[in-house]
Amino acid sequence: MEMQLVDHRHLIEPWFEKQWSLTAAPVYGSVDLRNAGFKLAPVDMNLFPAGFNNLNPNFFQLSVEAAKVALQPFKKIVLVPENHTRNLFYWESIATIKNILKAGGFDVRVGTFFSEVHTMTVSQGESILLEPLLRDNDQVSLAHFVPDVILLNNDLSEGIPDILKNLRQPILPPSELGWNLRLKSGHFRHYEQVSNEFATLIQIDPWFISPLFRHCGDIDFMQNEGEECLIAHAEALFKSIQKKYEEYKVESKPFIIVKADAGTYGMAVMTVRNIDELRTLNRKQRTKMSSIKGGKPVHRVILQEGIYTFETWGPDNAVAEPVVYLWGQRAVGGFYRVHKERGIDENLNSPGMQFEPLAFRETCDEPTRFYAYGVIARLSMLAAAREISEHQS
Repeated sequence: MEMQLVDHRHLIEPWFEKQWSLTAAPVYGSVDLRNAGFKLAPVDMNLFPAGFNNLNPNFFQLSVEAAKVALQPFKKIVLVPENHTRNLFYWESIATIKNILKAGGFDVRVGTFFSEVHTMTVSQGESILLEPLLRDNDQVSLAHFVPDVILLNNDLSEGIPDILKNLRQPILPPSELGWNLRLKSGHFRHYEQVSNEFATLIQIDPWFISPLFRHCGDIDFMQNEGEECLIAHAEALFKSIQKKYEEYKVESKPFIIVKADAGTYGMAVMTVRNIDELRTLNRKQRTKMSSIKGGKPVHRVILQEGIYTFETWGPDNAVAEPVVYLWGQRAVGGFYRVHKERGIDENLNSPGMQFEPLAFRETCDEPTRFYAYGVIARLSMLAAAREISEHQS
């Protein structure tokens, strides 16, 4: 799969240029990938990514140059973070974003929903000034600072705050694409179309770069409601995956990932290896699947084709998966998410994970694997661009 992408680079790069001219890329994003050898595909796409602090600092300038393009023609930026007050790793990511923007020549400050000014100290003594957002008619500001644009790094799982509604200033990414409204199944519906178009370009089966999926609404795991839908879709999905495995003589056993159709942080995710596992969920499993960030209940799930990861890291051969970060059209780096306690068919975005930076270089001399990662991540970014365009039309 990797060599096929490299061999078709002369077709791929002009195709992307045309696509970006039709639909502008989101300002930034991160894409979780799984590489099974025979298949390389995204399994999640975050429009409000944390984790910039885990990128290789040697390639900081790639982010700076890409951010300058993604945020032109703006000059003054208010960066709006999550409301985490204790997660220092998250604040290190915010500090990294701020440093990228400052190095790109932007005037950037951090505005929060807190009512008072805070100072957050991160690693190596660096501090971030957190200032309350203020509103005057149809614009937001900080004390003595009126931004050209609001850069969201808050996924708005609990809804859009009134202070961000109906502003004259643009909000990037759009607040309507927060997890209060956005659905993973919506993203993968667009990704399915993008991968079909791309597969036609390089003449491959789109299945090699796209996970099969289905979704269910009206689920209540604690009340045992909606599980007939879940089981019926799982049975159909298992059959579809098995058919593809037989077509391409894949000897591994199919599995499915069931996860909340909205949300992040690896919450409400489970691996299903056979239908009986869905029929016999215990209380611990139901509790795990019943809510996401902030205790928000889960009522919709996406059932996604499980993709094995055959990548490992370190002397212990810990299971690993790549996560790619983008500013606008450009993949600027990423890391391996590594987990010593998880298997090749399990969710690695869970307590105990660690991060190992990927050594992305300029596109012209990227190693084959990193180029392939960048292509698939950009396809997911293009699907997100179409999500945004659909919301705004």
